[in-house]
Amino acid sequence: MLAIEKLQVAYGKVQALWDVTLGVPDGEIVALVGANGAGKTTLLKTVSGLLRRQSGSMTYDGKPIEEASPPEIVRHGVVHVPEGRKLFPEMTVIDNLLMGAFTVSQSERPQRLERVFGIFPLLKDRRKQIAGTLSGGEQQMVAIGRGLMGGPKLLMLDEPSLGLAPILVEEVFRVITEINRLGVTVLLVEQNTQHALSLAHKGFVMELGRIALAGSGSELLADSNVRKAYLGL
Repeated sequence: MLAIEKLQVAYGKVQALWDVTLGVPDGEIVALVGANGAGKTTLLKTVSGLLRRQSGSMTYDGKPIEEASPPEIVRHGVVHVPEGRKLFPEMTVIDNLLMGAFTVSQSERPQRLERVFGIFPLLKDRRKQIAGTLSGGEQQMVAIGRGLMGGPKLLMLDEPSLGLAPILVEEVFRVITEINRLGVTVLLVEQNTQHALSLAHKGFVMELGRIALAGSGSELLADSNVRKAYLGL
């Protein structure tokens, strides 16, 4: 579905990604793990069109997307849920959700809302509440729900469990699995290595802007280097 080859990205004179190559197969959950500053968020922003590459290629469903604008990429079916949720805090829950449907016709939006409410029943009850008054976990539900309103074929999630209580972390990962079972491919950036690799079909470990390791989720969980560096084992 998504194929990235020898991708290089820089912030001015500072190189952020070095020859990154990875693939996200259709229908799978792919986890991208690594420490802060490894380049994970930079990669998602580049796929989303928010950053431009220096060199390398990115194809989605066999078509190049390197020069596509962010709205065009969303229309292709690639949706990015950013780190930190980035809601509109003074708007209601339902208005935040509808912001994710700017590429969707008016007639389709009610059906999309019902799909989101089916995954997050709480949001239906809170639909008229101001988003900034929600808890962190509830705001994360809105952020993911807003992403789903775009009807993604590929959903890219950046640190969805960041700052959440353990019980809410479990719920977020349960929801990710449910979304995947509904037919959405997921590229998951996550510092919670144990959780991410436990549910991922495939995983990549990024270090200092490069892909250091790759394998199935279970293979990486069993790797002694991964266990020592990221699991403290």
